[in-house]
Amino acid sequence: MKSLRHVSVLMLSIVVCLPVSAQESEDPPVLKLDRIPSAPAFAGQTRAPAAVQSTYNVESLVQGLSAPWALAFLSDGAMIINEYTGAMRILDTNGNLSAPLAGLPEISHEGWAGLFDVTIDPAFDESQLIYFSYTVATDDPDSPNSPRVARGRLNRDAMRIDDVEVILEGIGQQELHFAPDGKLLVAGAGGGLGDAQDMSIHGGKMLRINSDGSTPGDNPWVDVPNVPDELYTAGHRDISGYATHPETGDIWITEHGPRGGDELNLIKAGGNYGWKTISYGTNYSGESVGEGDTTQDGMEQPRYFWRPSIAPSGLMFYTGEMFPEWQGNIFVTALSGQHITRLVMDGDKVVAEERLLVDRNQRIRELRQGPDGALYALTTEESDAPKGFAELLRISK
Repeated sequence: MKSLRHVSVLMLSIVVCLPVSAQESEDPPVLKLDRIPSAPAFAGQTRAPAAVQSTYNVESLVQGLSAPWALAFLSDGAMIINEYTGAMRILDTNGNLSAPLAGLPEISHEGWAGLFDVTIDPAFDESQLIYFSYTVATDDPDSPNSPRVARGRLNRDAMRIDDVEVILEGIGQQELHFAPDGKLLVAGAGGGLGDAQDMSIHGGKMLRINSDGSTPGDNPWVDVPNVPDELYTAGHRDISGYATHPETGDIWITEHGPRGGDELNLIKAGGNYGWKTISYGTNYSGESVGEGDTTQDGMEQPRYFWRPSIAPSGLMFYTGEMFPEWQGNIFVTALSGQHITRLVMDGDKVVAEERLLVDRNQRIRELRQGPDGALYALTTEESDAPKGFAELLRISK
């Protein structure tokens, strides 16, 4: 209650200090609650000091992409690019962008629906398998889309995907990531955002499966009654990016908060990440999330959070030689924030932050390190804006 009283006093102070003309306006200014700082649980959990400013060059390699969502590098340096609007393309090492690959299943596009993430099999050179997430139409008008995760074999000669096989139906969506042990991590689907603490459903969870869609026998709740075997962690609002630490092998994720409270999390098997019980954000209505708590015993704290929100998306650790000063840094793309965040790390703590590409005023969806050590970033359009104006950027020395 102390924090609520503090906010109430602050709100009153802001109203009292408004100019007369603003107070008499028919549409008084809206107090942006997500801009009020939230007390962190430990030093360095938010608003880190500014990092040393980086020097880099930016060039646009491809223009005219339509809502690109994901990219993945192949072993020869070519890359697969997924467009949310339904196309999967290949950009070869000469800079030629292919037509959409054939062989993809039918993809729904009503509402929040389309083609999402893509990742390659750890043994891709032998298997030629790629994994991708998408939605299909249903006959239910109240739930017109169903999420799927599938895999198929990339046929470069025929420019198509062969032998498509659905490995998750209705329970996994959007973000995909292979852990160092070869298990596939997937954002859970179904049940709605408000049920992330309900252990009987997949929604609001992270799933861990074998590459064929079966369940590993060492998942944390595999022997617990009424808990799906696929569950690996709980209490997530909206997982937006995955990355593996290059030295420890730990899994990190970014996660969308509500109004404020975007998170960077270090994943622990069986961990509960708090939604919708604790949060550093507020509901879009301005009301508190849950009881307004930011900590609770038995629930994990984010290693870092942003308030106001940046709308994080892509996530990676830098390991290249082109920017030796960046090695071990975390990079996070920001949609509403329209930049790339560089986080300087000391172990699992953020000690400094820099924001790149702020002058371009572009929503940044995805980011990957290329074989040459440069960064490759996908911009994207506003959700309600015309499509076909996004780019692939290269960030280099």
